[in-house]
Amino acid sequence: MIYSNGHGRSTNEWQNISTYAQRTIAPLKSELTLGDSSTPSDVFNSLGFRGAQLASDDNMLADSLRGFAPTVRGIANSNAKITIKQNGYVIYQTYVAPGPFEISDLYPTSSSGDLKVTVTEADSSENTFTVAYSGVPVLQREGRVKYALTVGQYRSNTMEQGKPGFGQGTVIWGGPHGITLYGGSQLANNYTAFAVGSGVNLGTWGAVSADLTQANSVLADDSRHQGQSLRFLYAKSLNQLGTNFQLLGHRFSTQGFYTLDDTSYRQMSGYKVDAQDGPVEVKPTYQDYFNLNYTRKGYTQVSVTQQLGNKGSVFLSGSRQSYWNSDKTDDLWQLGYSGFWRDINYNVTYSYNKSANMGGADNQLSLNLSFPLGDWLFKGGKSTDITSSRNTMYGTYSANTDTHGQMTQRAGVSGTATADNNLNYSVQQGYGDQGGASGSANLRYQGGYGNGSAGYSYNRNYQQVTVGLSGGLVGHADGVTFSQPLGDTNVLIKAPGATGVKIENATGVRTDWRGYAVMPYATTYHTNRIALDTTSLKDNADLDEPVMNVVPTRGALVRAEFITRVGVRALVTLLQTNGQPVPFGSTVERQDGKGGSIVGENGQVYLAGLPLTGDLSVSWGPGTRQACHARYQLPKSSEGNVVSYAKVECQ
Repeated sequence: MIYSNGHGRSTNEWQNISTYAQRTIAPLKSELTLGDSSTPSDVFNSLGFRGAQLASDDNMLADSLRGFAPTVRGIANSNAKITIKQNGYVIYQTYVAPGPFEISDLYPTSSSGDLKVTVTEADSSENTFTVAYSGVPVLQREGRVKYALTVGQYRSNTMEQGKPGFGQGTVIWGGPHGITLYGGSQLANNYTAFAVGSGVNLGTWGAVSADLTQANSVLADDSRHQGQSLRFLYAKSLNQLGTNFQLLGHRFSTQGFYTLDDTSYRQMSGYKVDAQDGPVEVKPTYQDYFNLNYTRKGYTQVSVTQQLGNKGSVFLSGSRQSYWNSDKTDDLWQLGYSGFWRDINYNVTYSYNKSANMGGADNQLSLNLSFPLGDWLFKGGKSTDITSSRNTMYGTYSANTDTHGQMTQRAGVSGTATADNNLNYSVQQGYGDQGGASGSANLRYQGGYGNGSAGYSYNRNYQQVTVGLSGGLVGHADGVTFSQPLGDTNVLIKAPGATGVKIENATGVRTDWRGYAVMPYATTYHTNRIALDTTSLKDNADLDEPVMNVVPTRGALVRAEFITRVGVRALVTLLQTNGQPVPFGSTVERQDGKGGSIVGENGQVYLAGLPLTGDLSVSWGPGTRQACHARYQLPKSSEGNVVSYAKVECQ
C-alpha cells in the first residue's frame, strides 16, 4: 500500500508486478512459468504476458554467462527518491543523497525494455529520463542451446493498450569458432514478426552481433504496415588501456516497422495512464506520450569507461532516438570524472537530457566531495560507541547547478554505527540561491526482525517527517520467523536454542529467541556459504559445525540446520574406583544421546550443552570391565560460567 499527502490528500494503491507458479526443469536447465511474467529479451524486446512459458534459465549457468543490466547514473538536487520502471512496472526503488548517484545493482536482470528513471526531489518535483536497455551480444558457449517458448495474453499496466493473445519462440545456438546463431518469431492476430541474427567472438577485438527483424502489423486505425529493423551491438574491454566499452549499439528501422507492443494500443496517439489510478486526475510527463504516426527510425547508445592510471576514471554514456516524420530526437548524455587526492574522493558529473516532447534541454552540473571524517577525528585514538574500528564516518560536500541557474550547496556527515555496523546515519545542511536553506537527518537500521528508517527534512516551504518499517514473515514447520525484506530465494537458518547469534556476511541478521533466522537474497543454483559467528554464541551454547553450504533452486526457501548444544560447558575429570583416571582415548557418551567426546590426558573430557545433572557412559574396550558409568551433578552457578570444572567417579 502507498500513502501520499503531497497535495493534502492521501491515496492507497496495490501494485501487482507479477504472480506466477514456477517449476524448475533441471534436465533442460529451464524454468516452466505459469501466470504473469515477462518474455526474455535476447531476440525481441521483453513483453509482459499472462500465460505459460518454458525458457532456459541463465542462473543455472556460470556467472560469466549471465545477462546484462545497465548502470543508471544521474544527479539529485536533494534527498531524493529514485524510482526505476521497466515496461510500466516499478523494478527498483531507493533513496539517495544530494549529488551524483550511481545504481549498479540491477544485475541480474532477465528482461529488457528501456528503463524509465524518475528522480523525486524532497519538494515533490520530478525529473524523468530514460536509460536505454539492450542486451550485450548474445554469444553462447559452443554447443549451448538457449530457448524460450511463450503462449499467452499480452499484459500491460496501462488502459491505452489492449490484451491481444500471442505466441513467441526464440532459440540461440552456440556454434563452433566462437559463432552464435539465433532467431525467433512473434505471432498474433494483428502482428507477425520473424528475426534472424548472428554473433561472433572477435577475440582481442571484442564481441559483436547483428540481427534483422521483419514485421507485418495492423495498427489501431486498421492501417497495414510492413518494415524491417536492423540491430548492431558491440562490447569490448581493453584492459591494457583501462578502457571498457560496456555497450555500443545502433538500431535502424524502416518507416513501416512496428513492434507487438505498438499494435496493442487502442488509439494512434495519446498518453499512458496507469490502470490502477482509476478516476484520479493524472498529469502525464513527456515520457508518457506516444504517437504511432512517428515511428522509431534510428537509435544509438554508448557507454564507455576509461581508467586514467592512478588519477581516477572518466565515463561517457548516452543515447539518441530519432523518428520518422520528425526532425526531433530524444537525447540523454552523461559525462563524469572521478578521482582522489590523498584520502579525498571527488566526482564531477555533467548531464544533458532532451526529449522530442520537451521544449528545451535540461542540463545539470554537479561536484561531489567525500572524505574520511572518522579517520581524521579518531585516528590514533580509542574507538567510541559511535565510531568503532569497523564503523565509518564520512564528511560530504556537493554543489549542483542546472539549466535554470539554480545553485545549491550542501555539506554533511554520514556513516555507520553500532557493533554490528547496521545503523546508517546521515545529516546534511544546504543552501540554494533560489530555494534558501534546507536540511535533512536520516537513520536506517537493519535488524534481525526487519528494517526501520526515520528521517526529517525541511526547506523554506515545508517540513517533513518520515518513518518506515519493512520486513518479511516466513511460516515453516517449526513456527513463524520474522526477517528483513525477502528476496526471490532465501535461506531459513535453524539453530535451536542458539539465541542472538550473528550470521556472517548478512548485515544485522541474527537468530531470534528460538534460534531461527532468515538470510535473504540467496544465489540460485550456486553454493551459498551459511556461517554462524561463534564469537556471538552465549556461554551455554555450542555448535557441532558452524558452517553449512546450500544450493537453492530459483524461488526456494531452503533450510540450513545446525546442531546446537545448549547447556553447561564443562571440563570433567573421570576417575575410576581405584582413583586412577580412565584411560586416554576412552569414548564418552551422554545418556540422552545428544553428543559425546573422547577422553584426553589425565581422564579429562570436554563436554558442551550439558544439563546440570546427568549420566555418562565411558568405554575403552569391548569387555564389560572396560566400561563404566558416571553420574555427575553441577552447581547452579555453572550456567553462568564460560567453562566449569568437575571430578566424577566412574563406576
